[in-house]
Amino acid sequence: MLVLSRQRDETIMIGDDIEITIVDIRGDKVRIGITAPTEIPVHRKEVYDAIKRENRAAANIKPEDLPPDAGKGRAHGTRGRPPGDPQKGAS
Repeated sequence: MLVLSRQRDETIMIGDDIEITIVDIRGDKVRIGITAPTEIPVHRKEVYDAIKRENRAAANIKPEDLPPDAGKGRAHGTRGRPPGDPQKGAS
């Protein structure tokens, strides 16, 4: 692990695309700002761990564990019309 000392408004670069800036320091809390490309997910560690846990649990679900009508809902926004029917020219 690399350990760096930074003061408020100083930045750390990770590669060419990720910036971590010290925004504020109050007592034992440090606020950081992260600038990263949108295709790189940025999460707090506890959120990241929860996402991983949920993904593992979802990957272990067997089709027979799902309710019989799972995935058979109508498409959003169709209002009862068949998907792909934009109802053009309706009067």
